[in-house]
Amino acid sequence: MQTYPPDKIRNIVLLSHGGAGKTSLAEAMLFDAGAVNRLGKVDDGTTTSDWDPDEQKRKISTNTSVLPLEWKGHKINLLDAPGYADFVGEMKSGASVADAAVIVVCAASGVEVGTELVWRYADEVDLPRLILMNKMDRENADFFRSLEQVQGTFGKRCVAFQLPIGAVSTFKGIVDLIAQKAYLGPEGTEAEIPADLQAVVADHREKLVEAVAETDDDLIAKYLEGEEIPEDELRRALHTALAQGKIVPVLAGSGLQNVAIRPFMDAVISLVPAPAERTARMKDGKELKADPAGPLAAFVFKSTADPYVGKLTYFKVLSGTLKSDSQVWNPVKDKAERVGQVMVLRGKNQEPAQQVSAGDIGAVAKLADTTTSDTLTTREQPLVLPPMAFPKPVYRAAVHPKTKADLDKLGSSLARLAEEDPTLQVTRDPDTAETILAGLGESHVEIAVEKMKRKFGADVSTAVPKVAYKETINVKVPKAEFKHKKQTGGHGQYGHVILSMEPLPRGSGYEFAEKVVGGVVPKNYIPAVEKGVNSAVHEGVLARFPVVDVKVTLYDGSYHPVDSSDISFQIATQQAFKVGMQAGQPVLLEPIMALSVMAPESLTGDIISDLNTKRAKVLGMNPADGQTTIEALAPLAEIQRYATDLRSITQGRGTFSMEFSHYEEVPAHLSQKVIDQAKKEREAAEKA
Repeated sequence: MQTYPPDKIRNIVLLSHGGAGKTSLAEAMLFDAGAVNRLGKVDDGTTTSDWDPDEQKRKISTNTSVLPLEWKGHKINLLDAPGYADFVGEMKSGASVADAAVIVVCAASGVEVGTELVWRYADEVDLPRLILMNKMDRENADFFRSLEQVQGTFGKRCVAFQLPIGAVSTFKGIVDLIAQKAYLGPEGTEAEIPADLQAVVADHREKLVEAVAETDDDLIAKYLEGEEIPEDELRRALHTALAQGKIVPVLAGSGLQNVAIRPFMDAVISLVPAPAERTARMKDGKELKADPAGPLAAFVFKSTADPYVGKLTYFKVLSGTLKSDSQVWNPVKDKAERVGQVMVLRGKNQEPAQQVSAGDIGAVAKLADTTTSDTLTTREQPLVLPPMAFPKPVYRAAVHPKTKADLDKLGSSLARLAEEDPTLQVTRDPDTAETILAGLGESHVEIAVEKMKRKFGADVSTAVPKVAYKETINVKVPKAEFKHKKQTGGHGQYGHVILSMEPLPRGSGYEFAEKVVGGVVPKNYIPAVEKGVNSAVHEGVLARFPVVDVKVTLYDGSYHPVDSSDISFQIATQQAFKVGMQAGQPVLLEPIMALSVMAPESLTGDIISDLNTKRAKVLGMNPADGQTTIEALAPLAEIQRYATDLRSITQGRGTFSMEFSHYEEVPAHLSQKVIDQAKKEREAAEKA
């Protein structure tokens, strides 16, 4: 593939609700452009975009695919992003390097939950956009009804640029409202506008011309004076208005039937801004233009572990030219990187290239230290682009290796997964000794686990993570005494301690103090007593959970000049600690999470009702722009699967974040259940 200047490149990301037909649209575009020689089908697993085995198995996109094609002297880099909320990280990766978004809407279903979400993501990165009413061949497809929905949801700036000719089985092409011509069939053959559409076309053309004229002072003057505005002026003004976000043109087509796809590609070239028309903002606030001769700045938006070539790093060159067999500088990692063969990717196919210049997208294998969101530049003129903001994981699963061989591979496999997908997070819970894999939803974690087995040979099972309960006391214990005395053939063992114990404020941990007078416990044994306390707090008396928020004071005891030893005092201390715990009205503590739930105002009541069933305390609500943010505190034990629950309650419209807040006492009626469950697990582990 030849090198194109920035003004001849179009970078577009396809965004939609899951199942709106982005992948079929991309396949039709590749076929019409001659990039592939047969039209693949999602159901057959033969599309260029969904080449990953997980995608073919589920018949959904889980990764953003880069799909370059050449059309009428231009290069279009298609970024086919997943439509499901679990893979929003991939969606954001694709949007971060696009110059415009194509919001794909199913003409039968209209505006769906995912449509609203991707619109919001496009707003976040200030992406110009156009809308394609796809699936015009589908049963119940209705362009005009869906157009009304779009305008009702996203505003009157969404204006028809094309009108369909027919619908469902009679859909055969579109009318270009500016050119006032019809384009029929897969070839986009030019034809006259059907007579029965003349009035509708005239009405919608008038609306389009008015909307475009309102964005341009010269055109509005001509329009108000009743002058006919030339086609080239209309297109130029529409191009500018789209780039500024003032107008969102609405088009029609069918990716599956490959009808009206060629006029759509023509529209992409004429309407979508080129990289040369947009500037990138650096981390320091300076702006950077897409100039192949400028200083090098390539932004890494994605990385994958390829089983054949190793780590594959995807990048967009925002300035300068990245050449094969060169050296670059990664200022984020403060490391030099050796660039081998630069490639142009199309799905899983890799085509070697001499260079990738400003405005274009490419990939390189086997970079040592570079990860997603890094910038590749030169040491002489280091440029850093701001990193992408990814949502925090909200769905946690404990992963357990199935065999010893899987255990050996577990750490490295999880690390590579997390490097490939920044929305995955791997942690080890020190309290439960579990390895936790966290993602954006159940499907996200499931697919990550399958990928780990397929790519890295690590087979694991998943389970709901254990809750890290703690134990503490509720009342002061003035005296907790234990005398450890054991006589053997030689030296015996003797240690005698008297402790006092008192509860501390939540979150204090534990403290040790000594107030021994008269040398009843010699100073050289006091470190052994402290060591005994440090050991004892790891296991409480209710369910053997760690003990917190307790102050332990050694104030009396006795010793034997021959039989006393460090180990004797450690044992005596541990037993005295248990005595004190039993006397201190021990209770269980559970982790409480701070929840922030964001959803449409109309769903607030349902969400609060559900939170009340989860022992949550609602702290407040903040309405803004039709959305309400609900702040609450809830026990972790009740919201382990809140990601799934919230999606069900809100049909996917709600999002949330949570973080640890503090520990609180477990209600008495639930405490015994937790203790019994812990005992069962302990007995099962001992039998195993």
